[in-house]
Amino acid sequence: MRKINEIFYSLQGEGHHTGFPSVFIRFSGCNLACPFCDTQHDDGILMTDDDIIRAVNLYTAGWIVLTGGEPCLHIDNDFVRMLKRTTGKRVAIETNGTLPVPEDIDWVTVSPKCGIEGIADLPIRADRTDEIKVVDVGQDLEPYFSLQCRRNETLMYLQPCYVKDERQCKANRLRTVRRVLADPRWTLSVQLHRFLGIP
Repeated sequence: MRKINEIFYSLQGEGHHTGFPSVFIRFSGCNLACPFCDTQHDDGILMTDDDIIRAVNLYTAGWIVLTGGEPCLHIDNDFVRMLKRTTGKRVAIETNGTLPVPEDIDWVTVSPKCGIEGIADLPIRADRTDEIKVVDVGQDLEPYFSLQCRRNETLMYLQPCYVKDERQCKANRLRTVRRVLADPRWTLSVQLHRFLGIP
């Protein structure tokens, strides 16, 4: 049994696959406590793997996105292989990188929270990533370029921190745009789904 916050169908709103139709499996529970997290970890239901497969197969998207919370608390290689075998879909993961990532994931997004005040500074244990997606809260960005999971071809995305206060949210967006313009090693990631008003 796995604690699932929600399973839903939408467009990927962040990072390299922005705009791709995807089925999202959002797990409840995390080993960090980020003040800007958009997951209600107390919410969720226990689901069997068969229940999860049935829910995912309701949708025709080519991608499954494992997210949370921290999905690596809830999954292993057998689960990932089972998902791919029974759905025919590719599997992506959005992880904070503090736990090892199962081998058969097709696309790994590490969203590290290093050096952010108020968040435990756990070491990065993911050994590979296709993209690093950093939530910009004004922290020092240089350490993200020396993470052990990063390779020369790793894509680097910087994303404004979403908050409910519209004035602060706009200020956050402008700060992130300025930082990307000042350091073109970064690419801007926006939460497209928020602009579109979709899940």
